[in-house]
Amino acid sequence: MTVWQKVFEDHSGHRAEIVRAVLEDKGLSPVIVDLKDSSYHFGKIEVRVTPENVLAAIRIIKNDIRFE
Repeated sequence: MTVWQKVFEDHSGHRAEIVRAVLEDKGLSPVIVDLKDSSYHFGKIEVRVTPENVLAAIRIIKNDIRFE
């Protein structure tokens, strides 16, 4: 059983999808975990990767993704 590690979290689903897409383009296999409450729409969305890809994912997020 693989234990997925969180590398990004946000309240915006759009930002999480952008991070997931960039990581996927770089050859990683990220997954999105939606932790938002379905009734009240509060909470966060996480992007997770396998433990062996954590450092690469963090480096990619830090260096290649800007939300400005």
